[in-house]
Amino acid sequence: MISIFDNHFLVNYEECFLDTFEFESGAVIENAKVEYSTIGIPKYDDEGFITNAIVFCPSLKGDRSILKNAHQYLKENGSFDKNEFFFITITPLGAPGSCSPSSTGLKYRFPEFTFKDRVNFKRQFISEKFKINKILGILGEDLGGFETYTWACEYPEDMEFILVFDSAFKTNGIRYAISKGLESIIDLAEGFYEDTYNVSLSNAIVALNKLLFTFSFPRKIIRNMSNKEMDVLMDDYVDEGLFMDVYDFKYRNDSILKFDVEDKLSNIKAKALIIASTNADGYFNLEFDTLPLEDLIENSKIVIYDSNVEKYDELEDYSIIGDEVLSFLEQFE
Repeated sequence: MISIFDNHFLVNYEECFLDTFEFESGAVIENAKVEYSTIGIPKYDDEGFITNAIVFCPSLKGDRSILKNAHQYLKENGSFDKNEFFFITITPLGAPGSCSPSSTGLKYRFPEFTFKDRVNFKRQFISEKFKINKILGILGEDLGGFETYTWACEYPEDMEFILVFDSAFKTNGIRYAISKGLESIIDLAEGFYEDTYNVSLSNAIVALNKLLFTFSFPRKIIRNMSNKEMDVLMDDYVDEGLFMDVYDFKYRNDSILKFDVEDKLSNIKAKALIIASTNADGYFNLEFDTLPLEDLIENSKIVIYDSNVEKYDELEDYSIIGDEVLSFLEQFE
């Protein structure tokens, strides 16, 4: 599911600053803000290194995030608990809260970034902020999965496991077409490369969100909506999206267009649990995005679950994946 914001589901965010951060392009940002949150109790080895750190790569799914809503089930039914693991959530590079076009005020002057830049941003922060020799695991969902795959491909020694929900390893097919459409809407907006406000940018945000709404619910739910229900929900979605910054959106969309780690998946050394729904949202495809990974990632397990939710106001039964996740995590306690 696509939504508007890089959404965090852990609270009490703090902030710190990197003296400098260098992009793959060679561009450098000074005093780069990092927004982050931690929860849980760190465990240490004899040399004082944290051994139980799990990094969350935030989803864009908001209240319909599998990871967010399954979290309570996992806490109540197993050891996926703040007393066992030390969770670190970092708002990504380019997203409001951390260093981004809007938060820096650079707008269209902000350096272009890739998903590897996003990973490097988090790696540098973790290295400077915490004493961690090796991350226990990385969890990602949706576009957070893009970061997770990138991290595991580029730095395979960094973690012991990855756990990915409803994501993909490259931008192609419908994802590419969507991002090109979003790119065109922004390109047609007047005033993007000006320092004064132009109402055309607000109109572009409305158009962007109306397009994104198409992919904001699983296919089964969209199919069962009446036109009246869809009108109401779309209006709410667009109203929420008015808080989105068009520059943050454009730079993230540009990074999505360039995302492709298919040729690097064989680099992954971490154990991988990859979970996908048969009732995805149209942005991800079980056949092409998930099933091939069983052959592309050596030490991987694929779990497919069949969601029975058919109406937008129904709640998912997260026990259908909870036991699989608990069993997987028990290996690393």
